[in-house]
Amino acid sequence: MLDVETRVELIERAIRAGARRLEVASFVRADAVPQMAGAETVIAALRPGAARYIGLVLNKRGALRALETQVDEIGFVCVASDSFGMRNQRQTGDQSLANACDVLDLARREGRDAHAMVAVAWGCPFEGPTPPDRVVDMARALADAGSLEIGLADTIGIARPGEVESLTRRVVEAVGGLPVRVHLHDTRGMGVANALAAVRGGATVIDAAIGGTGGCPFAPGAAGNLATEDFAYAMNGGLDLDIDSVIDTAKWLNHALSRDRMSAMVRASTSAC
Repeated sequence: MLDVETRVELIERAIRAGARRLEVASFVRADAVPQMAGAETVIAALRPGAARYIGLVLNKRGALRALETQVDEIGFVCVASDSFGMRNQRQTGDQSLANACDVLDLARREGRDAHAMVAVAWGCPFEGPTPPDRVVDMARALADAGSLEIGLADTIGIARPGEVESLTRRVVEAVGGLPVRVHLHDTRGMGVANALAAVRGGATVIDAAIGGTGGCPFAPGAAGNLATEDFAYAMNGGLDLDIDSVIDTAKWLNHALSRDRMSAMVRASTSAC
């Protein structure tokens, strides 16, 4: 749990390190995900124009909350698995897709950008591997509904590089030139390898979290996200990001969270000392 002030400081540190597009809040029920409480307060404290701010939503109620703030973009998550969808959003996969299309339309009518992501795109903790055709069909429907980009999430960190490259390429080919975004968890240590595979498959946006922070309260075993500093190092200068600054922030974040989790780059920097 981080208070609002610490979350704002984390965002400011990311901006100082060079980040220009950030998911800064999640408009979900505070009783279900207390870590995300105070989304409106976080956004109100951010410097306008310092970066492009994204607010995550899971339903229309969350979208209406987000539209009352100054977020630049709304991100919606729909789900390829019925079992996961019922636990995560109390919706089947088809219902979450329909709701995503409704939210995309709502945002467009309000003059706000929006995108949607398909969760458990490679595998579900309850149903096992996700059929690729199912994901491609959902991605195509989101593209038709006007999504700014199409996201694919390895929500439980089960994918392998070959699978990531293959599905990413299929989705890129299916969505008619829209950017494809890939969101990865590092549960099995495949985060960086999968990110590079996604890039080979045509992804132009990769999600990452400083210090490999993150998880999913509704996905048993989901570890942290791909670490920003690890991916930046793997890209060998291809990102306009100050890696040393990100590593320092990862250490600061560990202290704020009273944990000792280390990304590969944090571990390497600690050993070097």
